[in-house]
Amino acid sequence: MKHLILGSSGQIGAHFVDYLQSKGEQVTEYDIEYKEWQDLREVYNPTLESYIDTCDIVHFLAFDVGGAKYLEENQDKHQFIDNNMRIMTNTFSLLKNYNKPFIFASSQMAEMGYSSYGMLKSLGEKITRDLGGLVVKFWNVYGYETDPKKSHVITDFIKMAKHDGVIKMRTDGTESRQFLYADDACEALLILAKKYKKLNKNKNYCITSFEWNKVYEIAEVLDVLSSCKVIPADRKDETQRNAMNEPDPYIEKYWQPRTSLKEGIMKLYSLY
Repeated sequence: MKHLILGSSGQIGAHFVDYLQSKGEQVTEYDIEYKEWQDLREVYNPTLESYIDTCDIVHFLAFDVGGAKYLEENQDKHQFIDNNMRIMTNTFSLLKNYNKPFIFASSQMAEMGYSSYGMLKSLGEKITRDLGGLVVKFWNVYGYETDPKKSHVITDFIKMAKHDGVIKMRTDGTESRQFLYADDACEALLILAKKYKKLNKNKNYCITSFEWNKVYEIAEVLDVLSSCKVIPADRKDETQRNAMNEPDPYIEKYWQPRTSLKEGIMKLYSLY
């Protein structure tokens, strides 16, 4: 298949490009970090139109987003909201014009109406369903990262454990999350792309581990690996407010996660 990856330098996109290439798939990358002119906030780009026209499927992974720290600092700012509104408006308009099969990457936070990021993703879901695309919801995907401004909790903890010998937590660590290793997320996306025509577009495709873990458990695994010191903070999580929305298990008809949290942390630890 010819895959167009919008957001090919992002947390999921970068891993997905490598994964697709390792499977012999044809990949076209598109990301402002990859090429400065590949800015989805801009209305007209004839090159993007030709990419959409000639691909078999579009993976709409592009969004202005980062980990909990990035969202806490930015999600209620005009620039953050405007960036994502323009990305969605321009991209969805092209997908509609070309009537191209596409997968929209949403988040479990789409169920959290108090979150600006969640509301934007929820809006994207509604537009996707109106256009006949496929919505996937990701739960806290983790993998190797290069942008410290947008890094996520597991990579943050690994870097602190390896380089500082101390994990200074942003919260008390009692909030629960479902974490998914990036390779597992990529496998799910490829399976859904291959089966796209036969899939029920009204179903929720939740790409997650289906296991709840508390954030302090990540620190405990790293403490065993590196004998680092762990310092919890006094504050509670304000980004997701420890919301524990249960994922729809429907996707398990087609895909199931392979990597446990401990295995994923150990794999990632070896890469840093």
